[in-house]
Amino acid sequence: MEEMSPVLLGTILFIPFVVALALHRFFEKRLVVSRPVMVQPRKQFFLELALCLAAGTVAVIFNTLKYGFPVTSGLSLLLGCAVVGFFLGLDMALARERTIILDTLAENRVLPPPVRLYSITRKFSLVALITILFVAVVLGLVISRDVVWLSKIQESNMSLAQAQLAVMREVFFVMGVLLAAIVNLIISYSKNLKLLFQNETGVLEKVTQGDLSRRVPVATHDEFGVIAGHTNTMIDGLRHRMQLITALKLAEEVQQNLLPASPPVLPGLDIAGISNYCDETGGDYFDYFRLTKGDLGVVVADASEHGVSAALLMTTARALLRQRVAMDPDIARIVTDVNRELARDVAASSRFMTLFFLKIEPQAKTLNWVRAGHEPAILYNAEDDIFLELAGEGMAMGVDEKLEYQKNNHQGWSPGSIVVVGTDGIRETQNEKGEMFGINRFRKAIREHAANSAEEIKDGIIADLYNFQGDAPQEDDITLVVVKLL
Repeated sequence: MEEMSPVLLGTILFIPFVVALALHRFFEKRLVVSRPVMVQPRKQFFLELALCLAAGTVAVIFNTLKYGFPVTSGLSLLLGCAVVGFFLGLDMALARERTIILDTLAENRVLPPPVRLYSITRKFSLVALITILFVAVVLGLVISRDVVWLSKIQESNMSLAQAQLAVMREVFFVMGVLLAAIVNLIISYSKNLKLLFQNETGVLEKVTQGDLSRRVPVATHDEFGVIAGHTNTMIDGLRHRMQLITALKLAEEVQQNLLPASPPVLPGLDIAGISNYCDETGGDYFDYFRLTKGDLGVVVADASEHGVSAALLMTTARALLRQRVAMDPDIARIVTDVNRELARDVAASSRFMTLFFLKIEPQAKTLNWVRAGHEPAILYNAEDDIFLELAGEGMAMGVDEKLEYQKNNHQGWSPGSIVVVGTDGIRETQNEKGEMFGINRFRKAIREHAANSAEEIKDGIIADLYNFQGDAPQEDDITLVVVKLL
């Protein structure tokens, strides 16, 4: 082996690394940047490690062929290149990860959560183990080489004190370089953890303030990546729910506008009505129709179930009723025709709707009604304290399109008599004990408020109902129409 100066050895090592640096950008674009975002940090690490090992391998081959490098020296050089590549690769991988986080945050991009989890603790343990191994091997080689050299110090002109000082300088230099690399790695890793934590907490703070526009960058395969992915899923779910709530509020507003804004004013009649839904929308419905000769039509209906689907059925029935009433004043034919159309629309859905159509003729003092599976209306003679149910046969609408409905009638009433038409939500309202309001409490409420106006009677019955209900939840829509016959 020819004697080599440190300058020559450094030059031989420097040239391959310069070439590797020149090729770095080329390989980075094709092997790192072009790959999926989530694997770029890992590819960046292997690229740096491979380039360092390649540069070291070229230097070892050249030195072996040109200067007769011994095998042990070549292996030591490769080990040094591996250590440099390891620490450089980790630092560059962490820098790549930070770039991804910042770019994703700036563009508010949503990346999918990691399919495979690489635990932070496992990654840290592996890096720590490899670092300790490298440090131990490097220091071991340095110390063992120095021990051999010190054993041969007598063959040189250098004093023992000088030799010991040279060894200490070498050991401290190697330890300083390794310590600097480790500290730099810790700082770089801490930057990434801080950035990930700040982004996660920052987005969550905005969510608590109602801002659902931001996303947490998913840039790692560890627990932070999983948490970020689930956080983004949660934000999407919240945004979807807010959209649904907004849509339901709009639907509620639209449905309330479909109900009569105020009762009609007709001689001899005092009228009031209300619908309270247990959800944002419901299937209960009431309406008034001015008929010929000063007569009044009152409709109360209850679609099966409640919520959006019931509201859609109610809206359809309302449109059909209004169209049909304008064509023919006969309430039996009206209900029959509307049932036929409704049954065709809901045939495949198994949905139905109960309905009570009341026609009041003030001049003739006559009540006519059609009952389609609905709760019977109540006629209360306040003068004689007599309750009469306005019953009659008739199946719910939407079940049989061929059904012919029949008209029922009642002749005469005493001044101050009250007609009450409601849905089953009144009678079936339960309190905290599971007791139902029932027909007896319903009649009692009518009796107690009978001396008041229709509006006051309606308000009094509803107040009694909710006082009975207490803190129990409302499980069904409640609709009530009160007509006081003057």
